[in-house]
Amino acid sequence: MRSKSEQTDYSEADLEVRPPKDHAAGVPAVAVALKRSFERMGLVRSAEALLQLNQAEGFDCMSCAWPDPDAGHRAKAEFCENGAKAVAEEGTRDRATPEFFARHSIADLDSHTEHWLGQQGRITHPMVKRPGATHYEHISWDDAYALIGNQLKALDSPDEAIFYTSGRASNEAAFAYQLFVRALGTNNLPDCSNMCHESTSVALAESIGIGKASVTMDDVHHAELIVLQGQNPGTNHPRMLTALDEAKRNGAKILSINPLREAGLFNFKNPQTPRGVVGPGTDLSDMHLPIAVNGDLALMQAFGALLVQWDALDHDFIDQYTTGFEEWKTNVTDIDWDLVTTTTGLSREEITEAAGMLRDSDATVFCWAMGLTQHHNSVAIIKEVTNVALLQGNIGKPGAGLFPVRGHSNVQGDRTMGIWERMPDHFLDALEKEFGFNPPREHGYDTVDSIRAMRDGKAHFFLGLGGNFVQAAPDTTVTAAAMRKMKMTVHISTKINRSHLVCGETALILPTKGRTEQDIQASGAQYISVEDSVCAVHASRGPLKPASPYLESEVGIITRIAEAAIGDRYGIDWKSMRDDYANIRSHISRVVEGCEGYEVNARRPGGFILPHPPRDSRTFETNSGRAEFATSPIDVLQVPRGHLVLQTLRSHDQFNTTIYGLSDRYRGIEGGRRVVFVHRDDIAALGFDNGDMVDLVTRWDGDDHERRASDFRIVQYDTPRGSAAAYYPETNPLVPLDSTALGSNCPTSKSIIISLERAGSAGGSSGSGAGASPVGADDSHKANPEPRHLS
Repeated sequence: MRSKSEQTDYSEADLEVRPPKDHAAGVPAVAVALKRSFERMGLVRSAEALLQLNQAEGFDCMSCAWPDPDAGHRAKAEFCENGAKAVAEEGTRDRATPEFFARHSIADLDSHTEHWLGQQGRITHPMVKRPGATHYEHISWDDAYALIGNQLKALDSPDEAIFYTSGRASNEAAFAYQLFVRALGTNNLPDCSNMCHESTSVALAESIGIGKASVTMDDVHHAELIVLQGQNPGTNHPRMLTALDEAKRNGAKILSINPLREAGLFNFKNPQTPRGVVGPGTDLSDMHLPIAVNGDLALMQAFGALLVQWDALDHDFIDQYTTGFEEWKTNVTDIDWDLVTTTTGLSREEITEAAGMLRDSDATVFCWAMGLTQHHNSVAIIKEVTNVALLQGNIGKPGAGLFPVRGHSNVQGDRTMGIWERMPDHFLDALEKEFGFNPPREHGYDTVDSIRAMRDGKAHFFLGLGGNFVQAAPDTTVTAAAMRKMKMTVHISTKINRSHLVCGETALILPTKGRTEQDIQASGAQYISVEDSVCAVHASRGPLKPASPYLESEVGIITRIAEAAIGDRYGIDWKSMRDDYANIRSHISRVVEGCEGYEVNARRPGGFILPHPPRDSRTFETNSGRAEFATSPIDVLQVPRGHLVLQTLRSHDQFNTTIYGLSDRYRGIEGGRRVVFVHRDDIAALGFDNGDMVDLVTRWDGDDHERRASDFRIVQYDTPRGSAAAYYPETNPLVPLDSTALGSNCPTSKSIIISLERAGSAGGSSGSGAGASPVGADDSHKANPEPRHLS
């Protein structure tokens, strides 16, 4: 029998555009979240799950990595709208059974939207697509593991295998996974961080010696100034609004810097306070800078120049703890203000006023997310943010620090556990000491290099531990073609996604238990552990009965694959790890720095905080032994006349590539997703009207190849001139595989130069207005040093 969700898909023809909101309202958000939960899970299961969500003895949200309050200070409802949606998606009563897969060919499933696929429910049995088959069919677990093991043994080299990790895998699963992959003989461990905060990890490691946040939640609550840069907390980290609300009540000021005017940056009606329920809420941003896309490097250098000019510096900190200051100072002293204002789209007066907020603060927290990390010069941008923090000694003191806000619940923990293609030697040395084998030392493939390897025939096997790789990765057409070249693709998943349908010659879907579910193994009930954005590690225990009796845990699946592929090589006892996760944590305590006593510490209510030398003692484990000022030129993104700079972003009703629904209510979009937000003057200059249907087209200098995303509706929006925005993954086909950040190889998903063509023209003119230029013109993709604002 077909379920209701199986019968329907949405149509972009139903899309409605409404006025955007000017505040993030907590009470409507709670109502939306509860309604979605009751529809998907039922009343009893919703209560059972949501009352345990983010509680000290409950389970950790599988959505973002926002830190939890101290164990004794958590609300009864310690969750946000999108966290509740994530629980509803995982805890749904709908099921994708073998009968469902028999009714739908792979081609049929692939014809549906990502939203429809996600609504089909939890996968109940392991499934296989055999060579030449049109459908997935049921396979036993034993046969699935044998297929995988035989394929891995048949490879000419372990380096022909790719092992991807999504950010929701637990610490225990991640540690077992990287151990298996290195025992197999490769470091090919790409992860989702390669596509999001890799620029942060590289920049901070080089500047302060560690690629993690240098703050605690107490610092956020007691900061004098909080800078929110390149992020939208109302959608991507909604519980952050509660922390900002508390900081404001403690006297903090907030400076927001973002191309779009997002509701969550301005006012928050906290549903857990009377002022939020019946009052006006809390005004958050004291000042907002609507910066042009990719203007952040110039802005931060201008801030630095003004702080130097005003001598608003912590000279003792600079002298005692840093190096490179004089060279950096020389670079910014002669800053070109015309270049700064052109690049940022801001006036000198606006920049000076904002810099005054920094000058007047004795304790500043700098927060950022993907708005800074996905540009060609992102590493330089984040180093410049760090420079400004160093100027005033805003590291290693109360109420201050650097705070990259991670977007996936355990992406930071996975990296701590060894999920990285180039782990440092001290980690590999500890692994060798613990398990008695010498791990491979040659660096493996990151995400972009993995796609290249698959495309070029250097890799033949792909295993994804969670995630939706085909939809998350850049250059969708190239990625999909590369994936289809694989001899075998394997996905450890809870629900159907596009990556199951764009698959190798043989493909397997291995259904796993989720974060919400009980995990019973041979030794009894298990718990897992995760790490949040501020280095806090804590336990997570799912309360719900698993969606199917045929599901296996991530740890169980990984260890069974290891047994099938390498057996008892090196004497590693995979079964003991599977039977009792405490055995994994015992290994972790001896391999991972800062995890001594892991089992005891993780069990404590609220867990424990990992060491962070810059935060804890102003110790900087860099090449110089000091925090390092980095000197960078202002790198101006050259935009041809008649083009826009596109940033890809989430709707309010999605998490990464998971589409919960079709309501981006804060931006006024209902019932659809294929919209492009453009300034009204740019719409007119390009010869279009608000509401026109267009194709988004880009030609990148690196390969001179046209990329096109079709049938987007223009939506007039308050965004800087020359800047545009649209949702991913629909716009991922526009991101060239080889357009990556210098130093981090992170895709440049926040600075894509596009032109607009009338929908269906496929090579016709962009528009009839001034400044429009045909994409097909010989010089339409060449760099042009003119100002970014369209004439």
